[in-house]
Amino acid sequence: MFDPLLGLAGIIVLGIGAQWLSWRVRQPSILLLLLIGFLAGPVTGVLSPDELLGELLMPVVSISVALILFEGGLSLQLRELAGLRGVLTRIILVGGGVTLGLTAVAARLLLGLDWWISLLLGAVLVVSGPTVIVPILRQVRPTRQVASLLKWEAMVIDPIGAMAAVLIFQATLETDLRERLASIGLGLLMTVLVGGLIGAGAAVLLVFLLKRDGIPDYLHSPVTLMATVFAFVLSNEIQHESGLVAVTLFGAFLANQRRVQVRHVVEFKENLRVLLLGGLFILLAARLTREDIADLGWPALVFLAVLILVARPLSIGLSTAGTSLTLRERMFLGWMHPRGVVSAAVAAIFALRLAEENHPGAERLVPITFLVIVGTIVVHGLTARPLARRLGLSTPNPQGLLFVGAPPWARKLGLLLKQDGIEVRFADANWERIAAARLEGLPAWYGDALDEHAADEIDLSGLGRLAAVTANDNVNSLAALHFAEVFGRAGVWQLPTSRQQASDEAQEHHLSGRTLWNAELGPARLVELYEDGWSFKKTMLTETFDLDDFRAQHGQHAHVLFVLGKDKRLRIVAAGERLQAGPGESLISMVPPVEEPVSR
Repeated sequence: MFDPLLGLAGIIVLGIGAQWLSWRVRQPSILLLLLIGFLAGPVTGVLSPDELLGELLMPVVSISVALILFEGGLSLQLRELAGLRGVLTRIILVGGGVTLGLTAVAARLLLGLDWWISLLLGAVLVVSGPTVIVPILRQVRPTRQVASLLKWEAMVIDPIGAMAAVLIFQATLETDLRERLASIGLGLLMTVLVGGLIGAGAAVLLVFLLKRDGIPDYLHSPVTLMATVFAFVLSNEIQHESGLVAVTLFGAFLANQRRVQVRHVVEFKENLRVLLLGGLFILLAARLTREDIADLGWPALVFLAVLILVARPLSIGLSTAGTSLTLRERMFLGWMHPRGVVSAAVAAIFALRLAEENHPGAERLVPITFLVIVGTIVVHGLTARPLARRLGLSTPNPQGLLFVGAPPWARKLGLLLKQDGIEVRFADANWERIAAARLEGLPAWYGDALDEHAADEIDLSGLGRLAAVTANDNVNSLAALHFAEVFGRAGVWQLPTSRQQASDEAQEHHLSGRTLWNAELGPARLVELYEDGWSFKKTMLTETFDLDDFRAQHGQHAHVLFVLGKDKRLRIVAAGERLQAGPGESLISMVPPVEEPVSR
């Protein structure tokens, strides 16, 4: 007999364990979740979602999707859209419409589905995958404009695609064509109206309570969770399936208001997303059967190829024609469109409801959707990086530096590096320092580098390493750990800590970044030297001017910070490293002021 306790525990263990394993092997988590779910369900029979949850299965899936879309709404910071709103709007509306239409036609001709099921599948597969596209962008690090458009498209298209699927689903239940069209029109109006009002109302009420300390601190996140579920259910009760719009707008309104701080709520929903994402994919993959997979056949593979090679390029080509995007940027956008958890969940919800109505073809919605999810993740995940490099939208071996902290000495060093063609960017929560950096012509991002979304908001194109140079040892260590996922352990550096300077002991790199330069050059010492007139200098080594000559000219106390190779590769001089440099290479160093001769 099936043990419910083991089933529930298995979902949690497998869901979170798969995401941990995917981090270890550096593969998209969704692929492992689908594989493990399929093994736990149809292959071994260890997990049976329908037997475990029964009639609660789809309500659990629906609430999980609502919470994931609320999390997506919290990520929608409108200030990030400066200069991109027009292009993004065209990609969402024109591109989304083209994708839906071409997908529906392909489903009808290749898979033999009826027109309304084909349209429903088109709406489901318009939805992108922010949980997939963001990790891919972190690996590829394309130009800022391309990365922003792909990230925002993935976030915004989720509720729109889900809403379109809801309207088409409602239309399939009608028998008369006129009634179907009227159902879509009225449904669209009521869904937007009801979902918008309830989402805005929930946000206003929550902000009102938080502003007036009407909720104790320890209940901020639980009450927000409660409000999300309540808004979702209430909206659905008033207008069928409008809850997804309500929760997405609820999250977006909270994210863009400035009356109360909601960062702690954002952190909570990040942890919740990991649990929901894992559980959803394990549940949905375990519901598949071997027959579902075997019945797909070659037409389904051709259908997948049409989506990747025809529908996406054509939708981007039409929606971005006449915009400021370059041909290379349009080509890359036209290739990238992985699908994720929302596609799978929405397909599962409507497939079950259509099956209850004995609608022909409903049972094929889920396996086809899962095939598209797996296919697009594999294809785009494997090809995104080489394509971006081929198109010149990312750098194969980026030499640039992201400075966390923008003190005056670091900005002066950044200017010297920039003169040699090295990309530099600064991140700091001190507005005066960011403003000074921008006035000096240095790219700078204002905000907390430890924020969950900092790696997504900062333009990382051309950057290959991080240098944490704030005056706070803990901030430097946390920044190094935070960006280790982006740059790798070998690419995150920080100034020596106070403890390291006092004891001259080795730093534990699993708890921090690699140590910059030497133990003497801590934050306070660098400020002291800079204020005493020390400067940054580039020195070319030749056959007749070597390291010994450099030492003789600037003294033994000059600090060599970087070695710039003949091929313009920048090497950071690590603490304790024996300096090696030869003819044709340049030293970037901090040298003492030149003593002026005393006049007699």
